[in-house]
Amino acid sequence: MKQQGFLVRAGERVRLKNYDPAFTGKFKSEAEAEAKIREDCESLAKYQDKLMAEETQSLLLIFQAMDGAGKDGTIKHVMSSIDPQGCVVMLSEKPGATELKHDYLWRFVRYLPKRGQIGIFNRSYYEEVLSTRVHPERLEDQQLPPRIRDSRGIWRQRFAQINNFEQYLTENGVHVMKFFLHLSKEKQRERLMERLEAPEKKWKFSMNDVAERARWDEYMSAFEDALTQTSKRDAPWYVVPADHRWFSALVVAELVLAKLKSLKLRYPPVSSDGKKEMEKARKLLAREDEKS
Repeated sequence: MKQQGFLVRAGERVRLKNYDPAFTGKFKSEAEAEAKIREDCESLAKYQDKLMAEETQSLLLIFQAMDGAGKDGTIKHVMSSIDPQGCVVMLSEKPGATELKHDYLWRFVRYLPKRGQIGIFNRSYYEEVLSTRVHPERLEDQQLPPRIRDSRGIWRQRFAQINNFEQYLTENGVHVMKFFLHLSKEKQRERLMERLEAPEKKWKFSMNDVAERARWDEYMSAFEDALTQTSKRDAPWYVVPADHRWFSALVVAELVLAKLKSLKLRYPPVSSDGKKEMEKARKLLAREDEKS
């Protein structure tokens, strides 16, 4: 599958109408893609093991989407084979009182992956240029100085801040990948209806999801601007078709696997002292075998 078809190139003006949310490439059904998804997920586990062993780099995966696009399911599916000890996951929720007294990046910095880890942000600081942009009244809660809160250039300022932050991460060994799960409005309606009908999905229902759906065009505009302004060579955005959950998982798994392969990960060599200790341990264990 050509990964470049999902990549937002740096400097490219994004028009979401040019991306087909129902696209599935050469695959016509989940059954056709199942073997490929399973193979990629198993390979992810092997490369994650090397990432943990090398312990010099980390990977941050950011997921953004409209409600119902399948962020939870994609993360669960793609990460099903990896070691949870090597992961840190943040589910972004409404900031609390303490968090609102800090800058908007503060609460996310605390959940950045350590060296050797994969970090997953299920929504992220991008909400500050997405949902907050659609609902600018939320800026009132952030206790910002009026000159900043009321600035006409606040969104451009935040795009620049985010770009600088992600450049900082990259320059410190944290590789950043960002996924926008692109769902059609028709498919979102179908999935929201599922939450009303299916017993195993009713717990996910929120009236707020329906209210936000009424502002669909505003959100699409905000997403287009955010993707355009913040997709960089070292911290790219990928527009992932999300009308078919299985295809979202396939694309994300393949992209993450390709990134891990590009890092040229290696198991660290054993030091001379380590070799001596291993030889000592081998002899001690061999003696136990002789005695038994």
